[in-house]
Amino acid sequence: MQCPYCQFENTGVLESRVTEDGSAMRRRRECAKCGKRFTTYERAEGVDIRVIKKTGKVEDFNRDKLKHGVMKATWKRPVTMEEIEGLIDEVESVLRKKSSTEVRSWEIGNLVINRLKKLDPLAYLLFASVYRDFQSLEDFKEEISRLQGASEK
Repeated sequence: MQCPYCQFENTGVLESRVTEDGSAMRRRRECAKCGKRFTTYERAEGVDIRVIKKTGKVEDFNRDKLKHGVMKATWKRPVTMEEIEGLIDEVESVLRKKSSTEVRSWEIGNLVINRLKKLDPLAYLLFASVYRDFQSLEDFKEEISRLQGASEK
């Protein structure tokens, strides 16, 4: 495993444990050259999930692409990397349990939005603004009203 800090090829495993849902192996590693520590996740490659985009184009499911979108929405929010990984694990688990290996992009977006709403309402709003293509301040106001109405119930 290559060190993400100095790109040295020799890293040692300090600790290994299975994630809570059992879908991955979490390893704490230390670089033999620079001494910095980092975490890796080892997952079994299962059924390949294909994503059908709005345009009709079909592409492979990309966990890193999803992670990047969630990280942008949670930037400078009190959300940990473990919470982001957990959210993505949940979404991926739901997708893998589906009978079909093809899933529409809006289904993935809905799964993320529902989990972000519970995790951090502002991050949810940021993600929703891109996902639902907000065009005006009025779109934000409507979504905030819906959020406030849901929280009062």
